[in-house]
Amino acid sequence: MRRLTWPLRLTWVGMLAERLSRAFWPLWSILFAAISALAFGLHDWLPLELVWIGGALLFLAAVRALWRGLRRFRWPRRAEALDRLDRTLPGRPIAALGDDQALGSSDEGARAVWQAHLARMAARLGGVQAVAPDLNLAPRDPFALRYVALLALVIAALFGSLWRVAEAPGLVAPGQGALAAAGPTWEGWAEPPAYTGRPSLYLNAASETALSLPAGTRITLRLYGPADALTVDETVSGQAAATPPAGAEGGATLDTGAVRAVDFEVMQSGTMAIRGDGGRDWAITVLPDAAPRVTIKGEVMRAADGTMSQPFTASDDYEVTSGRAEIALDLAAVDRRYGLASEPEPREMLVYDLPMPITGSRTDFAESMVEDASQHPWANLPVTMTLEVTDGLGQTGRSETRHLSLPGRRFFDPVAAAVIELRRDLLWNRGNAPRVAQVLHAITHKPEGLLRNERAYLMLRVAMRGLDTAIAAGPLDAATRDETAAAFWDIAELIEDGGVANALERMRQAQERLSEAIRNGASPEEVQKLMDELRQATDDYIRQLAENMERKGADEPSQQAENGQQMTGDQLQQMMDEIQRLMEQGRMAEAQEMLDQLSRMMENLKVTEGNGQNGPQTPGGRAMEDLRQTLRDQQDLSDDAFRDLQQQFGDGQGRQQDQEQGARPGERPDGNRSPQQGQDGDQGQDGRPRGDRSATAPGADGRNGSGDLAGRQRALREALRRQQEGLPGDPSQERDAAGRALEEAGRAMEEAEQALRRGDNAAAIDRQADAIENLREGMRNLGEAIARNQPGQPGSQGQDVGEARRDSPRDPLGRETGQTGRVGTDQNLLQGEDIYRRARDLLDEIRRRSGDRARPEAERDYLRRLLDRF
Repeated sequence: MRRLTWPLRLTWVGMLAERLSRAFWPLWSILFAAISALAFGLHDWLPLELVWIGGALLFLAAVRALWRGLRRFRWPRRAEALDRLDRTLPGRPIAALGDDQALGSSDEGARAVWQAHLARMAARLGGVQAVAPDLNLAPRDPFALRYVALLALVIAALFGSLWRVAEAPGLVAPGQGALAAAGPTWEGWAEPPAYTGRPSLYLNAASETALSLPAGTRITLRLYGPADALTVDETVSGQAAATPPAGAEGGATLDTGAVRAVDFEVMQSGTMAIRGDGGRDWAITVLPDAAPRVTIKGEVMRAADGTMSQPFTASDDYEVTSGRAEIALDLAAVDRRYGLASEPEPREMLVYDLPMPITGSRTDFAESMVEDASQHPWANLPVTMTLEVTDGLGQTGRSETRHLSLPGRRFFDPVAAAVIELRRDLLWNRGNAPRVAQVLHAITHKPEGLLRNERAYLMLRVAMRGLDTAIAAGPLDAATRDETAAAFWDIAELIEDGGVANALERMRQAQERLSEAIRNGASPEEVQKLMDELRQATDDYIRQLAENMERKGADEPSQQAENGQQMTGDQLQQMMDEIQRLMEQGRMAEAQEMLDQLSRMMENLKVTEGNGQNGPQTPGGRAMEDLRQTLRDQQDLSDDAFRDLQQQFGDGQGRQQDQEQGARPGERPDGNRSPQQGQDGDQGQDGRPRGDRSATAPGADGRNGSGDLAGRQRALREALRRQQEGLPGDPSQERDAAGRALEEAGRAMEEAEQALRRGDNAAAIDRQADAIENLREGMRNLGEAIARNQPGQPGSQGQDVGEARRDSPRDPLGRETGQTGRVGTDQNLLQGEDIYRRARDLLDEIRRRSGDRARPEAERDYLRRLLDRF
């Protein structure tokens, strides 16, 4: 039973807590509510009679709760705790251990059984634990009044003063003034305004007699004792103040004792004194709270999209709480012509809130107001702007009035600019509606060459007809005016920004907008935006030309101008950079001249696209071209063998990968044409089909069986054998090396054909790779042999080589494509002494472009594959 000592005690304590809470929860709830009311000083704000009534009711309620609790409370006994503990154990072992054997006490066997039973019961006490009390009072307090009282007490302890509970005796019983006199005779606090960030000052603890306080500081005094014992004199509130008499509002008094409250705000420098025993005198100096200050810094800046940014600085002694920008129309500075000749309709001042720092001090800060007023009727018109800030005291400070043109988006397309001007005139005065409709009729009468966007033209016609209908119905109402203005804005944006599908038209529009910007003196941000648009449009145009070349056949030499004029990508970029630099320096005439030159060069690219003519081709050029075609066909055959291998394993992913990579019908994923392309009308200069491609067509069912692949491989090997027999040039080391390489390529083709007939596509693909590599080596050696065998001719590599180079395919920037079947150019792009630095620069540029989300996804994917490779 010694094991039960602590569990039994704890169970007894739990029963005591349980019975106390059930009996006396109404009592402590009433006491908590009364203490909370006293701590918050509720008695200072209520009339004395109401305080007495409330106190009496609380007292009666507390007495009744105490009487009720005493009646219900029963002190827990040890036997009750023991019984509760025993009920939680299986078999009630505590009661069993206190039992005596009733029968068979003289029988040895019965006594043994009894002892075993007691031992089993004692063993069950090994893990005994105290019983937790049941403190759930919800059935007795369904409205949770006890929690309301407890919450009030916690809040009073945090935000009130529990010391004020000592004032209760002075409210309910005469003669308690002695108890109040036992403490301090007075208490005082000085609470500065919250916006100053200064802490409250407890006057009893302040040893200084001179105080410096901000204006608006609230002085709170509590006077204890008889009404005539202490008085207050002050000259800081700016009004006559006296200690409130007994029973007056703000104080609570009785016949022989009182607790009085004196509250006022410090508005001027002066003195404050508490007269009487233990009184104090203070000389108070009001810290000046100057009005806040705000200054406009620098000129207003306009972004390319029309967003304005106006830097400013603001400061205050303590804190700037808010600010705003007031923008009004500067009517005297408006050029009153055309649609602006009439009087403007009244409009409210344009107001923007100034941004305030989210973190940090607002005492002295610099910010920028960023807003977009592009669609406001005053956009790009003369206005006046004034900034105003407010501090915590309500004082305001204003900046100087700045005269400026309200920044807004500028439209450089002439038609878009005209639509925006009509929108401005309509919003200026509804009386301009007939004039606006007349101009719209003129614009849309013959739109050829003026409105190149059909959708914009239709939208403009719809808006014009709606405006005509509204004018015919009577005076234009505000709703129709605003609706028409919104439609004009959408139309102007459509004309300015997009809707032209043709790359050449987009490039022309970008050049025209840039020319308009040069004439109108655009800002650097607008110049940058227009230059970016021109670069993008030019890149799109060049990309379209390259795709056209690829569709027509990369081996056709008709992509060069007759005069041979070429322009590299670096030269194009340098010209654009130079145009931007000249515009930023204000040299607009030179920038316009260079822009015209760029326009003419890009027009020449267009002439090159369609008007080039084929020239004569040398035997060396024909041989190289035939070998290139054979190499292409071998690559196509290797791709088809790989797809057939995938189909044999049930993979079927070859065609799906082609579709995901966007390959066109009859085109390989890498952009090269398949053998089926160009079989009709695609012949070499000697009239023979290049590479005997007629023999390389796939089966009629569209699938490449092993027999079809082997037949195509045999046709390629025979075509290569004929090309070996007709190699041009005189015998030389390079020519012999080319012959050996082509012989090795033919041997690899023969082994690939045998593997295809066996159905071993994996081995065939390996041998085809060897054939491709040997073909490339043979083409390189043959090119060197042709160049070496023709010295002394005009050009760097002889006449034939020069003709071959002129006839070789080039991209629109004049770069030669690969002569050995590779994608790209064979020219040495890393020229100069520091080639490693140049290589690093190229890798850095590739990384930058691969992370530019504005670029097409196909281009970024290609750049990422380049990075993975190198």
